[in-house]
Amino acid sequence: MSVLLIVVYVVFAVAALLTLWRIVVGPSILDRAVASDVLLTELMCVLGAEMAINHHTRTLPVLLIIAAVGVFGSISIARFVARRDTTER
Repeated sequence: MSVLLIVVYVVFAVAALLTLWRIVVGPSILDRAVASDVLLTELMCVLGAEMAINHHTRTLPVLLIIAAVGVFGSISIARFVARRDTTER
């Protein structure tokens, strides 16, 4: 089981590094917004996997807060981009 955990941790770490690269480099603000949503989702998956592995639910409130931040952040960016598009026309 420890080999499986190491593989899971490596996959999550590689995915997080690639997502961070897209946040830093990403040519548009929408690319960065999608990458930040992916990073939050990866963090939620890591916390969920940790809860399943260690048989507890102590970090469930953290998962809910991360989910709320992700939704509100996506809505804010969508409104910002929509407002910017209307002013450019």
